[in-house]
Amino acid sequence: SNLYKFKEGTGEARCILDSITSLQNGADLIWIETEKPHIKQIGGMMDEIRKVIPNAKLVYNNSPSFNWTLNFRQQVFDAWEADGKDLSNYDRSNLMDESYDSSDLSKEADEKIRTFQADAAKDAGIFHHLITLPTYHTAALSTDNLAKEYFGDQGMLGYVAGVQRKEIREGIACVKHQNMAGSDMGDDHKEYFAGEAALKASGDDNTMNQF
Repeated sequence: SNLYKFKEGTGEARCILDSITSLQNGADLIWIETEKPHIKQIGGMMDEIRKVIPNAKLVYNNSPSFNWTLNFRQQVFDAWEADGKDLSNYDRSNLMDESYDSSDLSKEADEKIRTFQADAAKDAGIFHHLITLPTYHTAALSTDNLAKEYFGDQGMLGYVAGVQRKEIREGIACVKHQNMAGSDMGDDHKEYFAGEAALKASGDDNTMNQF
């Protein structure tokens, strides 16, 4: 496959070297992937790169592949442990459990997630944040939730209250899906060729006029 595994413990050093080499040979941005969203780790790598390329700019993927909740709860746990705080109410290996959601540890972790982009830009030199395939997950979650309600006790109200009404209230253009699909352009095309005899989707009786 022409893929070769790095020697154990050399991954960061190889990534730093590859980044420097790329920037020295025409790249204007670098992209680094890490196994977890840890600002100190990312910043340490950028510090090494900037010893050679002071103006190096990093693109970083705020990846859905990370378990953000667990990672940041464990980071807070470790920080609290280092500070000598009482952690008797917490199980580090089970911090994803819903019972911790309203805990002080989880609140601090959520705040760190909220400020991750700003903190990482300031402390780790990240120039551009992106998030890959978020809509894959939003589509899956929303479809799953809709299916549970539509085929459950809520019936059609699951769609109306959970989707359509929100589209209307929030001014989402896609509530007029006919227009978004180009029905108006289709009507223009028909009218151009058939004139008054054109059988169009628009008009006074078009359901889109209800919105």
